[in-house]
Amino acid sequence: MLNWVLFLPLLGALGLTVVPAHRNDLTRGLTLAVMGVQFVLAAWLYGQFQAATGALQFETRIPWIPQWGVYYHVGLDGLNLLLVLLTAFLGPLVVAGAFSAITTGVRLFYAMVLVLQFAMVGTFLAQDLFLFYVFWEAMLIPMFLIIGIWGGERRLYATFKFVLYTAFGSILMLAAVIYIAYTVYTATGVPSFAIADLYRGGWSLEVQSLLLAAFALSFAVKVPMVPLHTWLPDAHVEAPTAGSVILAGVLLKMGTYGFLKLGLPMFPEAALLFRPVLMTLAVVSIIYGALLALVQEDIKKIVAYSSISHLGYVMLGLVSYDLMGIQGGIIQMVSHGLISGGLFLMVGMIYERCHSRDLAHYGGLARLLPGYAVFFMLLTLASVGLPSTSGFTGEFLALLGAFNAGWAELPHATWPLALAATAVLGVVLGALYMLRLAGRLLFGPARAPHLPLAGLSRREGAILTALVAAIFLIGLAPGPMLEKTEASALEIQSILNAARPAGGTP
Repeated sequence: MLNWVLFLPLLGALGLTVVPAHRNDLTRGLTLAVMGVQFVLAAWLYGQFQAATGALQFETRIPWIPQWGVYYHVGLDGLNLLLVLLTAFLGPLVVAGAFSAITTGVRLFYAMVLVLQFAMVGTFLAQDLFLFYVFWEAMLIPMFLIIGIWGGERRLYATFKFVLYTAFGSILMLAAVIYIAYTVYTATGVPSFAIADLYRGGWSLEVQSLLLAAFALSFAVKVPMVPLHTWLPDAHVEAPTAGSVILAGVLLKMGTYGFLKLGLPMFPEAALLFRPVLMTLAVVSIIYGALLALVQEDIKKIVAYSSISHLGYVMLGLVSYDLMGIQGGIIQMVSHGLISGGLFLMVGMIYERCHSRDLAHYGGLARLLPGYAVFFMLLTLASVGLPSTSGFTGEFLALLGAFNAGWAELPHATWPLALAATAVLGVVLGALYMLRLAGRLLFGPARAPHLPLAGLSRREGAILTALVAAIFLIGLAPGPMLEKTEASALEIQSILNAARPAGGTP
């Protein structure tokens, strides 16, 4: 069943090749059906997932290049379960949201969306480092085309900037992967890329530090963390709405997931050594991203810069090395995907009607589009962390984990607690920039280009209802998700704790 979840989008993309180019309705319908079936299968797997164990479930391991020790090895654990479900959930919404926005090259566009869905799910599921790298690189091709063909006026600049940043990090990660494979073969005589085996690599601290630096640069670009963030606003602004939703909803999580799955547990001693740097960069990203969002006039840029801030909380929770912080980071990844995906969809909806993203052009949409205003305020409140929403659950747990780690290290070290306290400022700034956006967009004198405005269609209302329902479901009942992630998060924490020197802080 897990293999169906992975390969169904690829089969759908191949199926589109036999659809006549002029049958856009059939193309859209087939793509939506494929994505819908994938979500149903992913939801079934989520329901069947056994929370009591941190071992891989629904596992497939088949020799691929056996002489190199490369296997087609996929499986679900508590680290990737929610991210696979998020990707499958957003898929149908992205497809449906692009029905009216994409009118040229429809068949190619949806084929690229399906291929991208395949690569993203594959990256999460891969349990072989070689396979992980293949999927990681494969994501670039469809995203390059989605932005480069259907993007805005400066799409080529944004596309090449995105690819160059990502390729730079990927080259360093490839060099590290090659070195890892060579050292494993030299030490054991048996080639292996199995991620579980690499958790027991046994490299010296110096080697771990170099390898983690290579992986961390690649992952930090994808997150993105300050100062490697400058590609993100350009990519978001120039991408079509569907591209922005995929980018913010799923692709950015590849970086944080990479830290969680590979960077921290594979090189635990170096992770402890780099912890002050990673934690500082996480807090800088929280504050700096929020400040940048606060001064923007382009609606899409406000949401784009907010992603830098919110993903800073993910990193803060992960590098707290506290169970609650790690679980909070996972929940925040899912929450951000839902909230930012919804906000980008709403930006796209108003842009289709008014053809402007300039905040100065808008006002009073609460009177002009009352249904739109209700959904926008719900997403705004979720973004600022209103209790009962997923935004509160993820950020609160991440901050709590950071404070737990800070208190545990007193009186030996005060910097973790100081950084955790500083990160709270991001909550205040988040409320400022989001309420500023909602206030200027929805209230005041009623004005907008191209009046009168059409209200939300049934399709748009259904998309937003699904997102809001998921946001409140996680906010009101996070227990089942926390149970399913606990065993795997404990395993990561135990690996990091085992690497601490004797007598070190807990």
